[in-house]
Amino acid sequence: MWPKIHFGRAVLFIFILLSIHKTVYSQGCSDAGFCTMGAMRPNQSFGAKNTIKLRSVELLQYAGYTHFKDLIITSLADINLGIGKRGSAQIKLPYTSVTGSLGKTQGMGDISYSYTYAVVAKANYQILATLGGKIPTNGADKYSSDNRPLPMYYQTSLGTFDGVAGISFLTRNWLLATGFQHAFNANQNEFRWSVWNGNPLAIQYPPSWNLKRGNDVMFRIERNFRSTKWNGYLGLLTIYRINKDEISNTETTTKLVNGSTGAAVTGLAGIGYKFSTKVAVKAMFGDKLIKRVTNPDGLSREWVATLSIEVKF
Repeated sequence: MWPKIHFGRAVLFIFILLSIHKTVYSQGCSDAGFCTMGAMRPNQSFGAKNTIKLRSVELLQYAGYTHFKDLIITSLADINLGIGKRGSAQIKLPYTSVTGSLGKTQGMGDISYSYTYAVVAKANYQILATLGGKIPTNGADKYSSDNRPLPMYYQTSLGTFDGVAGISFLTRNWLLATGFQHAFNANQNEFRWSVWNGNPLAIQYPPSWNLKRGNDVMFRIERNFRSTKWNGYLGLLTIYRINKDEISNTETTTKLVNGSTGAAVTGLAGIGYKFSTKVAVKAMFGDKLIKRVTNPDGLSREWVATLSIEVKF
């Protein structure tokens, strides 16, 4: 049975955090983000015999809503393959569509890949480590129907090659994880206000011309509640941008984007149900708590929700 008293306290704590969302904001992980890779992913399974060596496919439907009233829908295949007794390779293949006031875009999202190794696999706790990266599927250079460059909020790819590393500490009741993400290049986005001739809808979005994202550090904490068939969790996800984003054109000096550093915090709640040892369904909802002043990378979300089915074989 789930611990009702402690569960109630945890629910109350998260409810209080979420109830203040009208005065503060959040940023979610990117739709194919490093906070769902390997050791850094939410809602990880735990048992005396770790299931990391099993193969699995998770089909996930994601929805996110931005401050500018853009709706992001992503369909994602999350494929995992065991390597040896303690290793697992992961690849994520997303397809994204964005609908907003400036138009609609769709296409393949960034491809994520990683390798995770169980550094420690004890009966009562596990330590997992992950190395991986992301491959862009375009240069983040999609245009509107009238041939004007669109903000990053409308792009299906971040347009960069990224490196990712992370580690997690996992018990039956708790998950603590941290990770690091670095973009190796600037993208090919060309959005700036001048090309929209002062359009009042367009100038709401931050310029992102040849954007070079700063480095991110991720922190995740989750309290899990498990039974034979059901599990639930409540948590906080923090993504801290260490250094400022950079934008530039091909003729001028690089400009650092003020307000693009600092913490972005999301409150998360999720639930899962196992139909059998091989098939499970999961749902998650995240709401805004804290965000950075500006997000030229387009990753800011007011809320996010996911629904998925996982098959192990």
